[in-house]
Amino acid sequence: MGASRDRVVAALEAASSAVESEKIRARMTDEVTDVIGVRMGTVFDIAKQNASMPLAEVEELLRSDVYEVKMVGVSILDFKARAKGADRSALFEAWMRNLDYIDTWDYIDRAAPRVIGWYLLDRPRDVLFTLARSENRWHRRTAITAAFWIIRSGDLSDPLELCHLLADDPEHLVQTNVGVALREIGRRDRDVLSDFLGTRGDDLSAHARRTAMTALG
Repeated sequence: MGASRDRVVAALEAASSAVESEKIRARMTDEVTDVIGVRMGTVFDIAKQNASMPLAEVEELLRSDVYEVKMVGVSILDFKARAKGADRSALFEAWMRNLDYIDTWDYIDRAAPRVIGWYLLDRPRDVLFTLARSENRWHRRTAITAAFWIIRSGDLSDPLELCHLLADDPEHLVQTNVGVALREIGRRDRDVLSDFLGTRGDDLSAHARRTAMTALG
């Protein structure tokens, strides 16, 4: 275990709470990951304090079996992506090397838009379509969540195609972010969203459809 990882674990353990541990366990999507019990604001503060950590050491955090340790790692990736002059290629490659460790919905939501989506703004997006066709639900959620940053830039074509690809996805935690992507597309072009809902609306889950339709008022 590296010194940086030790420092992060010690800071998390010092902030642990049995009450917070119960809250986190209640929203976990698996029973394998260990939980220390640290409120998210504190987790993010610890990540910010360690945002200069070398990328190789951040990857040690991503491979942890402890929820908050991994969340610190993901959050550091996000903070690095926000920094001026960020090495987006290195951040993207670190994510992809650890793709199968980033296996909970909130890890993905925390950093995929900036770490993956921002990197792909001016690059081919084949990787997103590969992820969207994966049998792994977290890969599929990563694909549509990364597209949020592409939508934010005003580029709707690939995100819309990803929504078509995932419109009938059977996984609720994929559908939720398909709905968010469609809502954000609709905020930029109501007609595009209306056309999508006219052709694929019935394929969406009720939750995704409701979320998308909020853009139409």
